[in-house]
Amino acid sequence: MAQFPTNFLWGGATAANQCEGGYNEGGRGLANVDVVPFGEDRFPVASGWMKMLTCDDAHEYPSHEAVDLYHHYKEDIRLFGEMGFKCYRMSIAWTRILPNGDDDTPNEAGLAFYDSVFDECHKYGIEPLVTICHFDTPIALIRKYGGWKDRRMVDAYLKYCAVIFNRYKNTVRYWLTFNEINMLLHMPFIGAGVYFEEGENPEQIKYTAAHHELVASAKAVKLAHEIMPDCMVGCMLAAGQYYPYTCNPLDVQAAMEADRDNYFLIDAQVYGEYPVWALKRMERAGVRIDCTAEDRRVMKEGVVDFVSFSYYSSRTTSADPEVLAHQSQGGNAVFATVNNPYLDESEWGWQIDPVGLRITMNSLYDRYRKPLFIVENGLGANDTVEPDGSIHDPYRIAYLRAHIEEMKKAVLEDGLPLLGYTMWGPIDLVSNGTGEMKKRYGFIYVDKQNDGSGTLERRRKDSFYWYKKVIASNGEDLD
Repeated sequence: MAQFPTNFLWGGATAANQCEGGYNEGGRGLANVDVVPFGEDRFPVASGWMKMLTCDDAHEYPSHEAVDLYHHYKEDIRLFGEMGFKCYRMSIAWTRILPNGDDDTPNEAGLAFYDSVFDECHKYGIEPLVTICHFDTPIALIRKYGGWKDRRMVDAYLKYCAVIFNRYKNTVRYWLTFNEINMLLHMPFIGAGVYFEEGENPEQIKYTAAHHELVASAKAVKLAHEIMPDCMVGCMLAAGQYYPYTCNPLDVQAAMEADRDNYFLIDAQVYGEYPVWALKRMERAGVRIDCTAEDRRVMKEGVVDFVSFSYYSSRTTSADPEVLAHQSQGGNAVFATVNNPYLDESEWGWQIDPVGLRITMNSLYDRYRKPLFIVENGLGANDTVEPDGSIHDPYRIAYLRAHIEEMKKAVLEDGLPLLGYTMWGPIDLVSNGTGEMKKRYGFIYVDKQNDGSGTLERRRKDSFYWYKKVIASNGEDLD
């Protein structure tokens, strides 16, 4: 009977800005993610329409402490080890290494912190998968350059890469250049540290920032291979297949165009050039990218080794304005979707589509012919601690079981090369979408509430023991 490869990388994924806390400790500098507040101003700030470069007393910032992994990482990684993790996807906080983003001397305290994190991982046989930039642009560089709309950000990023590649070349083999790079087109301040001033062309700014990140990614891939010849460097996409609302050819075309919009930055990272339709689309929008001959050479030389992605749900779209008028965010602050009547939805309104994961995987592999890596997939829910301290989360187990079953079909029946599966997020953390603690994803419950109260005590949920069994059986035992 066909089975997953014995070296399949089962694990979990987090981001520094959503779990570490310690935002002003150990010499860490301020980053864009630190100033995006919880509450009604969150999306205006994240999307670049409300300028906020400092924290104030009028807003709340749960991420400043988050679940305090900064002080609990040994306990947390031990729990990951208890589950049998083969891989832990995490990010390095840029400003913990270079507090101002481009300092000539790196912050030794920050470097030493991640030395210790990686040592703990290896103690339990856990392979680190490191996201170099997971939505954290240094505030100092936003003030200096206006974020990624300025080409000088490329050199700052490469300086940061050189520091961490040389420091961790013997402890980290798998790297991702940018988290969900396509997200900068939807949440520009989160994705690229850019905001819009009156009179500016937002489309020009977003695509310029995207181009600079693509050039930086390609240079980082090349540098990583020079310093660490055996490493693998991937790109990362916020994925989810678009379905046509009906079989009307116009709906089918609308879904195809929506997928293209979502994929084109990954197209550039895999093929080393922009697809022709993307260039025409930018031209029609009045966007001019300063893609130099040097940029084109760099992009060709720095293509990624694998394609990683997040998958939470599929999306549905239509060419009919009447249908689109009734679309919702589907619980997602970024991707609007027409309601799919064939799907259930989560407590937060995200439509649940396990088969869509298999469809998405096949679409990605058909398109790119590169190894895939599922680096985010999970269910945000409001968990209840019982009087005896137990946490029963059958809804999370059901969600993950259904998605892993479809993932298995993609690998064992469709033959797709898949490096691993790191669900989001193995320990409760601050939601990137809503900025709250109440929306919990973890196998490990953390006693921390939206209002900041809580002891930070860790507790194993029922799903903790279930996932431990899944890993021990290499995906065979999903009951």
